Amino acid sequence: MKTHRQRRRATTVTAAFAATALALTLAPGAGWAATAAPDPTTTPTPEASPTEAATPPPAADETPSPAQTASPQPTPTASTSPEEAPPAKDARRTAAPDDGISELSAAPYMGWSSYSMQVYEGGQWITADQIMAQSDAMHDKLQKFGYEYINIDAGWNGGQDEYGRPIPSTTLFPDGLDAVIDHVHDNGQKVGLYLIPGMSLETAQKALPIYNAPGCTTENLLKQPLQQGDYWGFGYRLDFDNPCTTKYIDSIADLLGEWGVDFIKFDSVTPGSGIGDLSMDAREEVAAWSQALKRNDIWFELSWAVDINYADYWKQYADGWRVDWDVECYCGDEALTTWENVARLFPRLSDWWRHAGPAGWNDLDSLNVGNGKMDGLTRDERRTATTLWATSAAPMYLGNDLTNLDKYGLELITNREVIAVNQAGVPARPVSTATKQQVWYALNPDGTYTVALYNLGRADADITVDWSDIGLDGSAKVRDLWAGKNLGTEADGFTAGSVPIHGVRLLKVTPEKKAVLTVNDDSLRVGYAGDWVRNDGNEVPATSQPFTVAVSDTPGGGTPTPPATGLTVTLNDNDSRIGYSGSWGYSNNRGLGDHGDDVHYVETNGAAFEYTFQGTGIQYVTEKHESQGEVEIYLDGQLVDTVDTSLPAADGRLSQQVVYGVADLPSGSHTLRVVKKSGSFMLLDKLVVTLDSQLSTTSGAFNRAAPADITVDVLRDPSELASISIDGEPLERDADYTLSGTTVTLKSSYLAALPVGDATLDFGFTGDHLDDVHATATDGDSVSFTFRGTGVTWVAPKGPDQGAVDVYIDGKKVKSVDTHGDSRVSNQELFTVSGLKDKEHTIKIVKTSGDVLRTDVFRYTVKKVG
Repeated sequence: MKTHRQRRRATTVTAAFAATALALTLAPGAGWAATAAPDPTTTPTPEASPTEAATPPPAADETPSPAQTASPQPTPTASTSPEEAPPAKDARRTAAPDDGISELSAAPYMGWSSYSMQVYEGGQWITADQIMAQSDAMHDKLQKFGYEYINIDAGWNGGQDEYGRPIPSTTLFPDGLDAVIDHVHDNGQKVGLYLIPGMSLETAQKALPIYNAPGCTTENLLKQPLQQGDYWGFGYRLDFDNPCTTKYIDSIADLLGEWGVDFIKFDSVTPGSGIGDLSMDAREEVAAWSQALKRNDIWFELSWAVDINYADYWKQYADGWRVDWDVECYCGDEALTTWENVARLFPRLSDWWRHAGPAGWNDLDSLNVGNGKMDGLTRDERRTATTLWATSAAPMYLGNDLTNLDKYGLELITNREVIAVNQAGVPARPVSTATKQQVWYALNPDGTYTVALYNLGRADADITVDWSDIGLDGSAKVRDLWAGKNLGTEADGFTAGSVPIHGVRLLKVTPEKKAVLTVNDDSLRVGYAGDWVRNDGNEVPATSQPFTVAVSDTPGGGTPTPPATGLTVTLNDNDSRIGYSGSWGYSNNRGLGDHGDDVHYVETNGAAFEYTFQGTGIQYVTEKHESQGEVEIYLDGQLVDTVDTSLPAADGRLSQQVVYGVADLPSGSHTLRVVKKSGSFMLLDKLVVTLDSQLSTTSGAFNRAAPADITVDVLRDPSELASISIDGEPLERDADYTLSGTTVTLKSSYLAALPVGDATLDFGFTGDHLDDVHATATDGDSVSFTFRGTGVTWVAPKGPDQGAVDVYIDGKKVKSVDTHGDSRVSNQELFTVSGLKDKEHTIKIVKTSGDVLRTDVFRYTVKKVG
């Protein structure tokens, strides 16, 4: 409760100002339109009901403004690849003494938001009585577990004052909004409100004076020529070249501070919110609001589905940001959400997880798990959703009616061990998203791991986590956090038996004495000082390449000509490496000309498939048909295209159509994700990947009648050749093949045992740990890692463009290390020390020479964890 803050009682709206447009278009009006919400996977027209703020009819004390009734100009365009690409920067914002990270965002916030119930009940759900009832219910049931925010969403406002600042609706709050705020604060809680960018044309034309800014009015605050300011077209973009604009934002933020507001949700933020082409751009306004709200100690949350290309910008100015569309299903009082709206968050978080931390949090929207009769989820799905919010370190704010929670819902949202996972603030990352049985994990500051085993499939399944996959070498104790039971000690991993459909097991894994823990370069525990970037061409991913051998047995025919094979690999839609999210089906024996005579298909908008590949290009191949529609194409987390897979009915059906392709990508790891946007169906037939060659040739030939070895050169450091295999079975080095220098010799004795025809060998190469590194070109830049243990090893690449570094332990220089190498080689142990006292230590690596410094892994040995 902010008793220290002087609160200004909300001004009663006068008849004159009740009829004016809001200065900041805050989803005007106090009623709620009982209209269908737009499909969140389509780009709506300006006249469509907004996803978060469906244009409501005015309350009795309000008159709609032109911004509420007229079609805005200009019309927003569909998202395409951004016109200006932000520079590649470090994966997350790193705290520093002068970094300015808000103390508010030290951990994800916990609370409640009105919006899900506003949608569910089809009417305005934010009256004074209702808000105070939610506050009382939170105080009685949830507050002791950490829930403290009561956030009032769109529609709370009722006009503007004589300075163009918003004022609350007197219909919703007849005793004033300040009475509600006081009630929430008296319950020991915090209160939030809702804003969106821009200003109405009417407010600008009135030339209203700006409070506490002599000589400034609302006139000339709009950017010229006029640009739409928000997704729904309520207002226009502000001009921050005019210093009065910042003063106007300050005047509103200071008013909110006087009211005692603790939280602002800033909706329709672009780039994002369905607009990625910079035809709308709210970044300047985000920065202005951030500075004004920070001065008033107000949490600043961005919404909705902000563009990941600008993640560093959002982290600089906000405490949290929504990463996807609304979780609500917009299905009236049938349900608050659906499983599909939860499941689609998994692939989204596989891109976003590394951007969250004490600088701000990935917002997954309301957690609607409190009452099975309204949630729209099964019991297992409710627990899975709660686990996902907790392990993602996402703000845990509930969307249910807090006065009507069921017993199971209360058990979910008040489990102290699960809440502790969330509040530890370490977002989990996936081992892989190429399967529906997924392992997500986080290494906590105390050396324990949080591990979630998710079954996204359609049948019960056993799910195994191998300790090696999460960076743990050694045995570990296992505890089931939902069951509250210790499960014993496991040497190499743990298998959860029969995890139910859409279910989860949540584990705490505690390494035992002498275990070695591997910490990747993008862990929150690794700190960077200077101008570091993640990957940006500095990485070498693990990869594999096929090598085709044509085997014949023609007497006297000599060695045949090797087959002409290119550097492309075709993956059928049933390839296990393709990850599907949503309710996908599989259809085979179609007889329609599809590759492999089969396809995967899905009907739900927002469903997606994803594939990570090592190469320079990829093609998405599918059918085209009248039943299909638009799909969104994401490459490496960026929306790059929206393609139409439909055909006029008269054109019938076309199979094996390349609807999207890209070539000449930088050599390395890339991820393609395709999301259904419209139409009845989206299909996947096959993917065609262009590889980056690792071999001097892609094929060879062998004649049993004239046997001879086959040689091929590897085009990277030979130490990185990890294996040669066929159909998953490894060849034995020295027995089946030899490696001398860069030359691989496939022995004729092995080749003679292959059947006649084409045999495909797979050459596997190691790369940087988890296919990523951090790099800097500036001398004096450093990377550091703090741990408790008895030894530490720094693992990083060597390369011809690298030089020397200084190594410090606990602030004392202990060694200079040369990281130069004749060729680029990954996974080099460049420094190691053992025999340290079992206490907290810090290792720091400082660049002193060379063109670039790369860092990959820290490994440390523990004596005691916890």
